Amino acid sequence: MRARAAAVLALALASCVGTGPTVTSTLSVWTEPDRAVVRLGERELVAYVHDPTYAIPHLFPLTSPSGKDLVEQHPEPYPHHRALWVVDRVQLEGGPDVDFYHHWKNHLDPERPELGHRHRIRHDALELADVSNGVGRLGATLTWVSDTVGEDGSEDLAAGSPVLDQAFVVRVLDLGEGEALLDLAWTLSAAHGPVTFRSDWVHYAWPYLRMDPAFAGEAGGTILSDSGATGQADTNEDYHRWIDYSNTVDGVREGVAVFVLPTEDGQLPKWLTREYGTFGPRRVDDFSGTGFVLPAGASLTGRAGIYVHGDADADELEARYDEYLDWIEGDRR
Repeated sequence: MRARAAAVLALALASCVGTGPTVTSTLSVWTEPDRAVVRLGERELVAYVHDPTYAIPHLFPLTSPSGKDLVEQHPEPYPHHRALWVVDRVQLEGGPDVDFYHHWKNHLDPERPELGHRHRIRHDALELADVSNGVGRLGATLTWVSDTVGEDGSEDLAAGSPVLDQAFVVRVLDLGEGEALLDLAWTLSAAHGPVTFRSDWVHYAWPYLRMDPAFAGEAGGTILSDSGATGQADTNEDYHRWIDYSNTVDGVREGVAVFVLPTEDGQLPKWLTREYGTFGPRRVDDFSGTGFVLPAGASLTGRAGIYVHGDADADELEARYDEYLDWIEGDRR
């Protein structure tokens, strides 16, 4: 592993050493050529996908206690959505303005290279794939790369220019009865010069989730926040500690909640929510607006809890949020 990648991964792992509220599990981890998978018993719970036909690595599937897909990898009419992912629109000083969210619909078609993406978040190495003290762990190093298309129209990774270095870690706890708690941590490092973030309100959340259509608000799903607000109209562009997206599908109520940590001075992020099935927190306001610059050599971190659950009311969601906070506080001690 390159020294640069090792340093970036160490940043992401630095606060990810605790074991969490439970260490009894049926978790297992295995790797395949283009993905790494965490299994809960016989169920494929979550997988880190780095298939090179996609422009962005992502998490898919993410499955409910009954085994249903909670998120969708190839949605319509927004085929660039990728289940559960972290991207943004950024510009390295002196380089192009790159919207990694869209290129080209984040999928490379070998039969039509002229439609292929010009930029990608390149998977460099899987650095961590194991179960330790009952906690499933996956970790990878990546590079955000611009202009990866060669003169003949096909992708040439050697022709790309690095924009940002990234490390990504996910830890998984078995909560029993098919439920699970994931802790996601990622670090972006401006190792190649200052980077301007050109985010807008529609095209980024950290992390961003695309719900399976069966769970979307348009199919009867419910968006619920920690304040008791429901639906897109009352949760979008507002501050929350957590938001849950749930529905009753085939007679079983299940869903997924995303938990965020307040900053040391108590700041929370605003959220993006959509009834058609996307949601996620943004960065806190000081680091979220268009034109924010990450100085050369500086790093930007993100972290979120992902709670996969069965039928859970607001009190149960709040209790799990507190467990997530206890887990993270245990890491910090």
